[in-house]
Order: sequence, then C-alpha cells, then structure tokens
Amino acid sequence: MSRLFGTDGVRGLANRELTPELAFRLGRAAGAVLEREGRARFLVGADPRRSSGMLEAALVAGLASVGADVERLGVVTTPGVAFLVRKTAASAAAMVSASHNPAEYNGIKFFSAEGFKLPDQLEDEIEALLGEERQAGLPRPEGAALGGVTQREELAEEYIRFLAGSVPEGALAGLRLVVDCANGAASRIAPEALRRLGARVTVLHAEPDGLNINAGCGSLHPEGLARAVREAGAEAGLAFDGDADRCIAVDERGQVLDGDQILAILAADRQSRGRLAGDTVVGTVMTNLGLELALGEMGLRLLRAKVGDRYVLEAMLRHGYVLGGEPSGHVILRDLHTTGDGILTGIQMLAAARRMGAKLSELGGRVRKLPQVQLNVPAPERDGLESNPRIAAARAEVEQALAGHGRLVLRPSGTEPLVRVMVEAEDEEKARAAAQRLARVVEAELGRR
Repeated sequence: MSRLFGTDGVRGLANRELTPELAFRLGRAAGAVLEREGRARFLVGADPRRSSGMLEAALVAGLASVGADVERLGVVTTPGVAFLVRKTAASAAAMVSASHNPAEYNGIKFFSAEGFKLPDQLEDEIEALLGEERQAGLPRPEGAALGGVTQREELAEEYIRFLAGSVPEGALAGLRLVVDCANGAASRIAPEALRRLGARVTVLHAEPDGLNINAGCGSLHPEGLARAVREAGAEAGLAFDGDADRCIAVDERGQVLDGDQILAILAADRQSRGRLAGDTVVGTVMTNLGLELALGEMGLRLLRAKVGDRYVLEAMLRHGYVLGGEPSGHVILRDLHTTGDGILTGIQMLAAARRMGAKLSELGGRVRKLPQVQLNVPAPERDGLESNPRIAAARAEVEQALAGHGRLVLRPSGTEPLVRVMVEAEDEEKARAAAQRLARVVEAELGRR
C-alpha cells in the first residue's frame, strides 16, 4: 500500500480522498504522537478554500479528543503557521491547505515545535495509528483532561511584524508594486506587510470566496500580474500561491522571474554581504542549468537535492547552507525562517535589488535559462516507474540522445497521481520531442486503470 503522507503532507480531493473522517483520525494520531511532555498545545491554521473549515473542524476535534489544547489561527499562510509555532512555544502545529492545487483539493501538513515539517519517521508513526484498532487504543480523556479549543486569530499580527522586520524600516519606501494574492491565505497579510515597508501596493486577486483560490491567478498564472505591472508602470510584481509558501516575481518590463532567477538575486546579495554560507545555493534536480552556470560565474556552487522543499531543507541543514529553493518559487532563507515563505522571499528580493542599486530585469537576466519542457502524465500505477523495462529502455534512449547537451528528470509526483517528465536541452524543439516520446511510453505503461 502506498504511503499516505506525500512530500508535503496528506493531500487529496476534499471530502472524497481527504475526508473529515480521515482528518479526525489524523488529529487523534498526531496528538498522541507529538505529545511528548505534559499537555500538548497545537496551533492550527487554514487557507480560505471552501473545504478548509470542514477539515479543520474535524482535525481540531481529533486533537482535542486525545487531550491536546488547540489554538485556531484562522486564515493564515503556511509559513505563518511555521513561524508562530516557534514564536508561541507551542508543542506542534498543523496547516489545512492544498497550497497551489485547485479549490476542490485540500491537504493537512504538520510542523514540529521548531517550525520544521515533520520527518518521515514521525509521519510514519502518525500513519501507523490511523487504523480502527490503533485508534481505539488512543486516549479518551474526560472532563478537565479533555483538550480545549480557543480562537487566536490575532496572532497573525506577530507574523506580519516578523515579515516587515526582516529588512530595515522603510526598505521599500516608494516602490510601485503589484501583488497577486491568488485569492488565498496571503490576501490580507501580504499587502499589509509590504505597505508597512513603504511600498505603494496595487493588489490583485485578494477576494477569496472559497472556490477561486489559485483559479487563473497567483504563482501558477503570472501572466495577469505581468500585464498589470506593465499597465501600471510598476517597478515589480509578486505572485503567491494559495498558502503563500511560493513566490514568483515580475520585473519592471513585465518579464516573469521564477525561483531560479530569484535565487540568483538573493545569492548575489548575500555573497556581497558575506552571508552566503559555503558559497553554495541548494537547488533540486529540476533547477535549470542556467542557474548553475550563473552561480559559477559568481564563484558560487549549486548543490542539487531531490524535488521537494523538504529535501532542499534537509540538504541545507546537513551542510549548514542558508539559501535554497526550487524553480516553482519555494525559496528557503534558513537564516530567517524554517520553511519556504513566499512573502518573505519577495521582501528579501526587493530589498536586495535596492541594496545593489539594480533593476530586477538586470539581476534576473544574469540567469540564461536553457529551454526546459515539463510534462505531467496521469499515472495511477506510478509505483512501477522504476521497475518497468519499457520505460527504462525509453529513458536510456533519451539520455543517450541528450548526452552532453541536456538533462532528463523522470519522477513520480509526491502530491498527485502523476509522473513528471522534464527534458532540458539547448533547443526547445529537441527537448519537447524527447519529453513527448518518453511521456507516451509512461502513459502506455502506467496510465492504465
């Protein structure tokens, strides 16, 4: 049986795959596993999609039923939850969100008291307690031993202060900025933090109705932001996803800057101030070769980890590095936070550009990206990806054709029933042809139900 926890918590179609019954059991199991000493205190936040209230209520009920006190943060970003669990010295925290996924999906992820996503071992312990027999053996306190539930929505103010305090006061004074909040958790928080720093903010997609989160907007759809930046004559634009752990930027010309280009800007700034540990940036196997070449020109190194911000963070912690991220806009600034934070990333990038006295188009242009074609192949049987001989033969053929002139990455998605095919080459047509050829084989072999 496949593992319930993916690379970013438990995720699925709300009320079909991720049900309130499952959320309740997850709450009971997590409360039991993460209660180490004394009475546990959990923080729980959520994004504004319609199913979040249903799942949050079930999760909170499960936590309280094993004796954990719960403080509900209301609508807040995922990195906001990670910050607040440390700030308030809570035992652990949970976030109800499906991040960049459409509104009909949702997810639940847990954070330790230190603000880190749980390691595989603890997730496995929680998962092992989800069956009926194991659930029956969990605590059922009564009376005063039952967990209490309180509302703590005011704690979001502490997070906004942290964001605004991450750079000097007035660091963005007068900056004309357009911000796309994806109708998600950043809708109130991001504009407020940026305005406190002196930016003149035009806000897009900050009216969540539960169904419009990520819908044609946000970090997955920056084209609207690019158009708005050009029309407004703004100096920059920032786009977040539903839970604001990603940031994609737009320069003053309306050109989109992805996570690789943002990393290059942050690396240059930190290098100039002697704050880039080991002269190294951590990326993933999906990081464009263009970033690696740009870093090399600066005398810096790229270390590649597996796809997923948790694996980027693991590599950073293992080696003591402070900057890492993914092309999707997950960027981790470990000297400031424990997890990827889209709003923090945007603030740091804009402040860096001002310190260096350069426009975003100039700084982002240092990364000359190789054409990269990515295809998502629906594959219910993706567990057979590594062992399938026909896929192995097709992969070997593509890798041989690309030898010395490109890269191939073939991997199962950690959050969806997909196999992701990425081909990077000097010529886009060559990359697309190779990716399509391999995708057809994967679909034929693993796409059957």
